[in-house]
Amino acid sequence: MQLSPRQLEIVRLVKLHAPITGEQIAEMFQLSRPTIRSDLALLVMLGHLDAKPKVGYFPGQVSAEQERTAAVITSMKVKDVLSLPVNIRESATVNDAVVTLFMENVGSLIVTDESGALVGVISRKDLLKVTLGNPAASAMPVSLVMTRHPNVVTASPDDTVLDAGRKMIHHQVDGLPVVVRHPDDPERWEVVGRITKTTMTKLLVGGSGVVDV
Repeated sequence: MQLSPRQLEIVRLVKLHAPITGEQIAEMFQLSRPTIRSDLALLVMLGHLDAKPKVGYFPGQVSAEQERTAAVITSMKVKDVLSLPVNIRESATVNDAVVTLFMENVGSLIVTDESGALVGVISRKDLLKVTLGNPAASAMPVSLVMTRHPNVVTASPDDTVLDAGRKMIHHQVDGLPVVVRHPDDPERWEVVGRITKTTMTKLLVGGSGVVDV
């Protein structure tokens, strides 16, 4: 259930000032105690607040769990949650990419050369654009369709999960290749994994121990 702005502010005030009485909370809002009674009752029922008679309100179990989850996520590195990359060679065709995309059930494919170095990324949107109304598209090499490196947004294993999430939001992408310097050529990047919006969602919902799909 989504909380109202006033209910969210009540939860915030209780975290800051607990134990705090209903009268004190109402005074902070410049409202009467009966006006916020239903908000307080709902927040207690949902577990966001706990109440002790003659003492006041405290953060509830839900708030405590949310804080623990936030603390865990804040400290996590990309290397803690990355999943195996789903790669395709730059010599593969658009048809190969479509088949791989659906077989692996992912939103994008990481395109690499024979040494495993990153050369690009191809997404469902890229494939849809090139195949619609183009019967010859299936035989095209993915190198003609992909987003080429260095225009690909990447993450490092030592980036925080939050930083990776911010990159995805800012660049409006569904996932990031996780890369390190290529052992044979420091000017290139070796793909060691991927992190996606699915990873982020599972972290928020279920905490650690994420397995991306």
